[in-house]
Amino acid sequence: MEKIKEREHDFVSKLRQDATLQRLKDYIQWQRKCDVGDTDQDPPLFSPISINLDLTTACNFSCPFCVDSTLINTGKSLTLEEVQRTIDILHAHGLLSVILIGGGEPTLHPDIEKIIRYIKNKNLQVGIVTNGTRLERIETVVKSLKEKDWIRISVDAGEEETFKQLHRPRTKVTLTQILEKAKRLKKKNPIVSLGYSFVIVWEGLEVNGRRLPANIHEIAKSVEMAKDFSFDYVSVKPCLIRMEESHRETLMKDVDRGREKEIIDAIKSHLEEGRRVAGDAIKILESSNLKAMLHQEVDRIKRQPKRCHMQFFRTVVSPFGIFHCPAFRGVEEAKIGGPDGYFSEKKLRESLQKMAQSILTFDASEECKDVGCFYHHTNWWLEEFILSKEDLGEIERIENDNFFL
Repeated sequence: MEKIKEREHDFVSKLRQDATLQRLKDYIQWQRKCDVGDTDQDPPLFSPISINLDLTTACNFSCPFCVDSTLINTGKSLTLEEVQRTIDILHAHGLLSVILIGGGEPTLHPDIEKIIRYIKNKNLQVGIVTNGTRLERIETVVKSLKEKDWIRISVDAGEEETFKQLHRPRTKVTLTQILEKAKRLKKKNPIVSLGYSFVIVWEGLEVNGRRLPANIHEIAKSVEMAKDFSFDYVSVKPCLIRMEESHRETLMKDVDRGREKEIIDAIKSHLEEGRRVAGDAIKILESSNLKAMLHQEVDRIKRQPKRCHMQFFRTVVSPFGIFHCPAFRGVEEAKIGGPDGYFSEKKLRESLQKMAQSILTFDASEECKDVGCFYHHTNWWLEEFILSKEDLGEIERIENDNFFL
């Protein structure tokens, strides 16, 4: 069987893995029935393959480019019991991976160690996105992490001053201190994949009228730092802005073609320098929306089919409720359940029904027209396969590997 070619963003292949293929086929079958008017059919009784799990809204940074800034430090968290009930129900129906990310800093949750252990005791893949200030808490459980698991630290800088300006930490912490903790963590469990996350901020980028400090010139320096402190890869992505009027995330909105080309040329130049520094020692991973941006295809990835199919396969679970997309975290129109929406079999079925209504009524071609969607290619692949007469048996099976969506 074929293996996944690109572990991070090859979402079509991830849906075709042994463990997920039947769910994909059942979903396509259900959508084809809906297309001929049989909309009373219940959706397939599966959990998402992957969830983003927002444990808390607490955060000890004040990043001016944070897309979740309206949710931060609102005093909401999921309890350990609520997390366990959610994981239990979803695991029983096919959950395969959990990403602890978003809405706040996960390591500030009082039970983070117990939650990580609980997830791993279910034999689920786990990813952790953190600002790195409390890595010592992850260090206490890092030996429970396995080969496919990963930890990604939001660094976004190669210099102390840029780090300070971009993150505005509320505690006395330095970039070097965080990287030293990361190196110690990697030494304790070399098998876990350690990522240095770098959100590119270019000159002139503004949020709510406030100009952000640029970091684009520090890509190569960040690669050098990542090498020095035992990281496995540098994850590079463009800065997204959450629009004040609609609360949707967007990429390169209201940027004319001339300025867009200037930004792209600058990113390409600094990325090339970063690749020279990386050599064969460390990987540089470009996000799917960055790749589209560099090929001047941002408009293309903003053109969605009417149906967002990916909401069936991954959701966001947060103290505010369950949302069908990370780009719409906290947006009421994207809510498919309360925080208790996966607490029981009954609640799961109710949330699946709301998700089914969302797929049929949420017009992604309109609602997501400003979103540079990670799942653009996969949504169109699904749309075209559903509308085709292709036999489900023609879908090629892929070897199990990576279940993060």
